Amino acid sequence: MKYKPHDYQKYAIDFIETHPQAAVLLECGLGKTSITLTALNDLLFDRFEIRKVLIIAPIRVCRNSWPDEIAKWEHLKDMTYSLVLGSKEQRLAALRKKADLYIINRENVQWLIEDSGMPFDFDMVVIDEMSSFKNHQSKRFKALRKVRPFVKRIVGLTGTPCSNGLLDLWAQFRLLDKGERLGKRIGQYRDAYFTPDWNGFSYTLRKGAEKEIYGKIADISISMKTTDHLQMPELVMVSDTVQLDEAAATVYKDMEQEMCLDFARDTITAANGGVLCGKLTQLASGTVYTDSGSTLCIHTHKLDALEDIVEAANGKPILIAYWYNHEREVIIKRFGTRDIKTDADITDWNHGKIPIALIQPSSAGHGLNLQSGGSTIVWYTMPWSLELYQQTNARLWRQGQQADTVIIHHLVSVGTIDEDIMKVLESKDKTQAAMMKAVKARLK
Repeated sequence: MKYKPHDYQKYAIDFIETHPQAAVLLECGLGKTSITLTALNDLLFDRFEIRKVLIIAPIRVCRNSWPDEIAKWEHLKDMTYSLVLGSKEQRLAALRKKADLYIINRENVQWLIEDSGMPFDFDMVVIDEMSSFKNHQSKRFKALRKVRPFVKRIVGLTGTPCSNGLLDLWAQFRLLDKGERLGKRIGQYRDAYFTPDWNGFSYTLRKGAEKEIYGKIADISISMKTTDHLQMPELVMVSDTVQLDEAAATVYKDMEQEMCLDFARDTITAANGGVLCGKLTQLASGTVYTDSGSTLCIHTHKLDALEDIVEAANGKPILIAYWYNHEREVIIKRFGTRDIKTDADITDWNHGKIPIALIQPSSAGHGLNLQSGGSTIVWYTMPWSLELYQQTNARLWRQGQQADTVIIHHLVSVGTIDEDIMKVLESKDKTQAAMMKAVKARLK
């Protein structure tokens, strides 16, 4: 297929080619993979500025998105690639293979740099979903930081650079510019723009710091929103309230206040706030893990509400996002649903062969094109992560969606932690939107 880039895509291609350090903050559906490949193609074969590229991405994106895009476009026919995936022997064989691009999943970055025994001789690195390097204490971040001085060019791609707040930016930009803009150490960044909270573990952005941070990174960053450049279907967000009966509400309140529930045959305890948060989330959805590892059904109100949505859809395909494995089991038991996990599942969904499908955001939130199979998502349990939330919604609300409207349902149990999760996602989205706006590319 002949590649005919939109004006915004031409702008982004040129930005990558003219900026050795580039943060390309593109929302889902804007074609970030084809944009980056076109820039790489120019840098490899027209400008001769690079010779060997390492692409780091989520494993599904490695397997599907990058190879599919290379095969799709006519102008990329001379580009060769090697997938550094599989067993240790398969990965080593892939590294020894002569190619222009070497595509590796982010979990193997430390292995590549510290344990593979192969020289790190890549002169350009592309980090797809750069936000997966936001943790400055992670092994993948520390390993990549070691070899960053030897890389001539680097590109970070993401649509959610600060899903949990502006503290997330430091590690990502530390890899891009080696600490030139936001400081070489996280402590410098915190001291400059944040004040420590009373507990000594969390930090609050000081007044006026947002603009200062955005100004520091603006010269190597561009941001584009899908709605600014594509004719997108209408996005309708629906909050479906779920009322708990008196018995279920009492159990929930007891757990919230006592951090412990005693039943005839089992016990549910929460050793700390983090565990309590998880238990309350499970209780809001109806089923909870006990201390023995079994599950206990407290109520079925969310399942009943989901059934109402399924019936109202009247055969229209529905994608259900769940979080805990026991949720998957009870949903399958009632509706006979099918997981979206394999390439065959994706194909069947997009061909209308799966009326009700299940998706787990942490394992399938990135890189899946599901827009041909349906236009309705139901969040059975919402994640705290804005990145996973937005990425999962973007499986359907993206370029190529044929429906006029995409509907996102949220099952929210009244008086529970579900309401808090919704508020947190909304507040994080404000931070995210502010940053995206601050570095937004203004096309002439």
